[in-house]
Amino acid sequence: MTPALQLVNETAEEQLFVLERTAWSDQAVTAADVTACQVFRDLFSSEVLRPGQQLSVGTLTVLFTDLRESTRLYQEIGDAPAFGRVLDHFGVLRKAVTAQDGAVVKTIGDAIMAAFARPVAALRAVLNAQEELATPRAGERPLLLKAGIHLGHCIAVTLNERLDYFGSTVNLAARLDRYSSGEDVIISEAVRNDPEVAQLLDERGEGLEAEQFEARIRGFDERPFPLWRVRRRKG
Repeated sequence: MTPALQLVNETAEEQLFVLERTAWSDQAVTAADVTACQVFRDLFSSEVLRPGQQLSVGTLTVLFTDLRESTRLYQEIGDAPAFGRVLDHFGVLRKAVTAQDGAVVKTIGDAIMAAFARPVAALRAVLNAQEELATPRAGERPLLLKAGIHLGHCIAVTLNERLDYFGSTVNLAARLDRYSSGEDVIISEAVRNDPEVAQLLDERGEGLEAEQFEARIRGFDERPFPLWRVRRRKG
C-alpha cells in the first residue's frame, strides 16, 4: 500500500506547502562515478574542463600498474614482439578494469593509471589481470604485473586534452607499485579499511591473504606508511 500524506488548511488564508526530498535521487551520479566510467570516457572524450579549471571529484580509488622486467622482455624476444606483448597486456588490463566498472585514465610507457568508484572493484580488476597475464597462450612468456591501489580525495583537471587526476592521493598511489613483486597487489591503509575490501579478504573462497608491512614513501615526509601486500594463497 502506497503511503498517503494528507494536508489540511485550518486557517482562512491560503497556505503554501513545500514537500522536499533531501536524499540523493536514485538517478543521480557523482563526478567520481562519471569520470571513473570507461563508457563516459570513450563516448565523451572531448568533454573536458576549460584550461586551468579544476574540479573536485570527491573520493576516488586510484590504481597504478607496471610490468615487471619489461626491459628484459625487449632484450629477450626483440623490440617488435615485446611491443606486441605490451599492447596485449594493455588489452587485458582494459578488459579487467571495465569489467569492474572502472576506467583506464592513461598509459605511461608500459604502465597504466586507472580509476574506480569502489576500492574492491580496483582490487578485483588487478587480481584478475595478474592471473590472466601469468597464464598466457602456449609459447608465450608469462608477464608479472606490479600494482598499487590507494583511496582518497582527488582533483580532476584537463591534461593533454583528456580528463586526468591530481593530488596527494594520486601521488601516493603512483609510488606503491614499486613495492610489488608482480605476484601481489600493494594496498594502502585506506583501501584495507574499506568494508567491501575487508569482506573480500576475509572470504575463504577467494583464497586471498593480506600481509601488513611499513614503508617510507619518498615525498611524504619519509615517515613509515602502513601498507598491505595482497596475494593469492599458493597450493
